[in-house]
Amino acid sequence: MQKLFGVIGDPIGHSMSPAIHNDAFSHQNIQASYHAFHVKEQHLEDAVKGFKAIGISGFNVTVPHKTAIIPFLDEMDELAEAIGAVNTVKNENGKLIGYNTDGPGYVAALKEEMNSPLRDKKTLIIGAGGAARGIYYSLVYEGVSHIDICNRTIEKAEKLIHDCPYKATSAALSMHAAAEKLSQYDLIIQTTSIGMSPNTHASPLTLENVNQEAFVSDIIYNPLKTAFLQEAETRGTKIQNGIGMFVYQGALAFQIWTGVFPDTKRMKKIVLEKLGGTIC
Repeated sequence: MQKLFGVIGDPIGHSMSPAIHNDAFSHQNIQASYHAFHVKEQHLEDAVKGFKAIGISGFNVTVPHKTAIIPFLDEMDELAEAIGAVNTVKNENGKLIGYNTDGPGYVAALKEEMNSPLRDKKTLIIGAGGAARGIYYSLVYEGVSHIDICNRTIEKAEKLIHDCPYKATSAALSMHAAAEKLSQYDLIIQTTSIGMSPNTHASPLTLENVNQEAFVSDIIYNPLKTAFLQEAETRGTKIQNGIGMFVYQGALAFQIWTGVFPDTKRMKKIVLEKLGGTIC
């Protein structure tokens, strides 16, 4: 019998997850199909109960349900519980278990691009929202020991640092203070929505003081190269967009469901084709 997987969100019509997962199932000769389900916030509990009733094998969770779904799950893994958000659910004999592969997916994509150990990198995270939280927790969990966070509201950055159960040397900074001391960082990670289409000319801060040897990463992938990354590139740094994070969070979810790690190059090619680009 063919297994059923899916993704829930609101909106959901733009999701590229069905394309990458259905191709991976086919490529791995796994009898399964993956579908997008439009679930409004007020129908979330009913949707989860319905998935459980029909025996869905697993599903992804996207905006705005990553936190709201937690009360309707039976268990969560350690990292998802710490982050307080779930993007992947596995059905184990009728028990729904929540995971978060966003942060670990970002870290995996970062490791693929960088040729030196992450734990040695003095890191700056721009933003203190949900994406920043997942990435910060995952980097600290990975053993990165010095990570500062800058945000328009310093209190949000302070809270993010305080809430993390895994300890690192971290400071909360204003955007201005971070821009002033940018040369001190080996790794700069942009986690906000600033620069996302259609507001492609916006940038969270100037990279005037960036270290040319730094690695600059932006989790946005539409456009493929944000104004922030364009400036970083003109200043001579190595850059990375958000496609790697999207692909690896999906690959890790696929592995949780099936025990098989899929072909990420194949996944990346599909995403790039759908975005109409040729770079990553």
